[in-house]
Amino acid sequence: MNVVALTGAGISAESGLKTFRDSDGLWENHRVEDVATPQAFRRNPALVLEFYNQRRRAVLAAQPNEGHCEIARWEARHRVTVVTQNIDDLHERAGSTNVIHLHGSILEGRSSTDPDLVVPWTGDMRIGDRAPDGTQIRPNVVWFGEPVPRMELAFRALEGCQALVIVGTSLQVYPAALLASDLPPEIPVVLVDPNPPAHLRQGVRVIPERASTGVRKAAELLGL
Repeated sequence: MNVVALTGAGISAESGLKTFRDSDGLWENHRVEDVATPQAFRRNPALVLEFYNQRRRAVLAAQPNEGHCEIARWEARHRVTVVTQNIDDLHERAGSTNVIHLHGSILEGRSSTDPDLVVPWTGDMRIGDRAPDGTQIRPNVVWFGEPVPRMELAFRALEGCQALVIVGTSLQVYPAALLASDLPPEIPVVLVDPNPPAHLRQGVRVIPERASTGVRKAAELLGL
């Protein structure tokens, strides 16, 4: 079977990585506008780099959980594409080999002027650290107001899928929220989330659990 897993912050939360925003609307005590936009990087690059340094350290210290591992195990029997909104590498460390990172990777840096000039980066980033073209290095993550270059790849993966499993995402972040909206009605869709959104397309089966237990139940439901 050709399966797509669409994952969001909820799957990595069980590995200790905080979800995108806390209930007060702040991200690690910062306004999103101050740490996750091109304008913020121009205003205060040191703050933005340190903010992502902290995120990178957290990712490197985290471990995949059973949700990541269960999705990786599907590859033994099925063709599996993971489309993730997350910027960590926990899917890869769990064993998934075909992962599309919609919002980039915290373990990569890129040129400040050329989004295609990307290099691996696992240490801290500092003012004065340079990309290969001599510009200030920045995290290879998609900030608010920037295009999402891998959306086309994600849509292509969904075109041929025979089942979609959505894990740990509210489907409220655009353009990623569009991915599940155009699937033919005969394609089974299972959502794993302890707090599922109130409005879902007709026919979506909901498992209101965390990824560590719910992903296995999704597999059983779909016969994966």
